[in-house]
Amino acid sequence: MNDREAPERPPRTRRRDPEGHRAAILEAARHTFAERGYARTTLREIARRAGVTHGLISRQFQSKERLFLAAVPGNSDLGRVAAGDPETLPDRIARAFVERMETDAVNDPLVALVRSAASDERAAAHLLVAMQEHSAGVYRSVLSPDAPAAPDDDLDTRVALVGSHLIGVAFSRYIARTEPLASMPTGKLTEHLTRTLRHILFG
Repeated sequence: MNDREAPERPPRTRRRDPEGHRAAILEAARHTFAERGYARTTLREIARRAGVTHGLISRQFQSKERLFLAAVPGNSDLGRVAAGDPETLPDRIARAFVERMETDAVNDPLVALVRSAASDERAAAHLLVAMQEHSAGVYRSVLSPDAPAAPDDDLDTRVALVGSHLIGVAFSRYIARTEPLASMPTGKLTEHLTRTLRHILFG
């Protein structure tokens, strides 16, 4: 071997950056869901934009539904919004819903759910189930954090009714824009929502 020849370099190892990869995936997912809608978005497209493999997304998020819930504001913020005094949970949910929708209804998960149902009922159904499971876990952590579910426990039903109510409001005010909800002042809408959510959750 020539004395001047450079010594052989060790093989380059691929850097592992789980947090960096996760952030890139979430950012790519937010943009792709916003541009293409839920039904038309694929994990392969998100992986291409994030510069990662399809398999890495599947390992970190398990499914498109779970990635959507983690990436899109609304469901991803639910734990923070719900945390606090159980008695005022309806107030916090109603206020956060109205503020979020008034700021960016186009990219809201409830609007994405309604619109995806028009083109792909199966995808919408899978997304709705994932949203309900996520919401039920968050609500239960606030309303009955230490108590095991009783045989007659109906919290999951009440959470599903809350979701259905919010979906209806989202459709009427932000998609179909029908009266009287379309032009109702935000304060009045929040007041009505607080009252109806309180009735659903507490009877």
